[in-house]
Amino acid sequence: MARPVIAIVGRPNVGKSTIFNRVIGDRLAIVEDKPGVTRDRIYGTGEWNGRAFSIVDTGGIEIDGEDEIMKSVRMQAELAVEEADVIIFMVDAKAGMTHADDEVAQMLFRSRKPIVVAVNKVDNFNRMDDVYEFYGLGFGTPVAISGSHGTGIGDLLDAAVEKLPEQVDEEYDEDVIRVALIGRPNVGKSSLVNAILGEERVIVSDVAGTTRDAIDTPFEKDGQRYVLIDTAGMRKRGKVYETTEKYSVMRSLKAIERADVVLILINGEEGIIEQDKHIAGYAHEAGKASIFVVNKWDAVERDEKTMSHFTQDVRDHFLFMHYAPIAFLSAKTKQRLHKLLPIVNHVSEQHALRIQTHVLNDVISDAVAINPPPTDKGKRLRINYATQVATKPPTIVIFVNDPEIMHFSYERYLENKIRAAFNFEGTPVRLFTRRKSDSD
Repeated sequence: MARPVIAIVGRPNVGKSTIFNRVIGDRLAIVEDKPGVTRDRIYGTGEWNGRAFSIVDTGGIEIDGEDEIMKSVRMQAELAVEEADVIIFMVDAKAGMTHADDEVAQMLFRSRKPIVVAVNKVDNFNRMDDVYEFYGLGFGTPVAISGSHGTGIGDLLDAAVEKLPEQVDEEYDEDVIRVALIGRPNVGKSSLVNAILGEERVIVSDVAGTTRDAIDTPFEKDGQRYVLIDTAGMRKRGKVYETTEKYSVMRSLKAIERADVVLILINGEEGIIEQDKHIAGYAHEAGKASIFVVNKWDAVERDEKTMSHFTQDVRDHFLFMHYAPIAFLSAKTKQRLHKLLPIVNHVSEQHALRIQTHVLNDVISDAVAINPPPTDKGKRLRINYATQVATKPPTIVIFVNDPEIMHFSYERYLENKIRAAFNFEGTPVRLFTRRKSDSD
């Protein structure tokens, strides 16, 4: 089930990044008192009153400026607005209502999305009178907040969450493998869907951004049922957006959340770029089974070493996803296509694999015997036992005498030993350390 999306929009320097950071409880967005400093959309997840949601911090919308940075951040905000279920329109109490605010409001009216107006920088009661003029925007009662002091955030989230759509459970059986295809535009996602299906079910074009919405396509192969979730392209309004690879992440996020297995497509002709790493990182953070698919391999000039060199490039660029297998294929010619679904089946099984507690503890005991935990300030870590508490992804809790002296390098060592014993190919493994209590 995909989380609903809340987007924070507004002109530059009204405090969007500060509010975003308070909602997600982390400082992911750059905060600086300078217009236009948030140049890329930043994504996070939050929960309020039992409702989980994704939240996006956009670059500010500058209506009049036509320099490249402002065109870019306006484009990002427009695309975020298209993908959002609820929009927080942020304004500045100190600056008052500006012409730019009014222009942004007109854009938001056209979106026909639920809007909550957040009046930021209401740092004391003397500024409450400054809130009333924002009734003139026409979006109902504004919410007074202070990003610097953290006041009013609960009221803002109450108003935003109240407007979120009701979540509907998907009607796919447990044995159906949901496969999302993600990647920047024009890497061949729709072509790969067509190649797998063996028929023209979705639009295929050389122009980046021709698939308007994520398309679910159920099919069956060798007795296994699948749903392909194609996320190609971005919606276009009025004009074709340049450098659309910068703006493809929100749709990928939605598809990732709904998937069991994620196919991360890379253009074999162009090689790996920074955006590929950003998109892959979301699949990793979401704990999904993943496969790197190097497409357009038919168009690559190669010799007997080309594939091994490209494999090494993938491993070097995606160090955090060492577990993900790599498939080289061509959607156009169907070269090596027959190998893809067996890999999907395999990583899906690994993603759902559950290890018996006694077997897991035998592996942990052997690992400790070979390489005992180091001491920290004269205190040695003692591992009592481990147990797997979840699948999809496999999640293991290790009970110890003192979690604070579990060094990340030793945790990585244990993960490597677990992988050596149980494989877990294609899936992240999450390890958590907890103090053993009397009840445990």
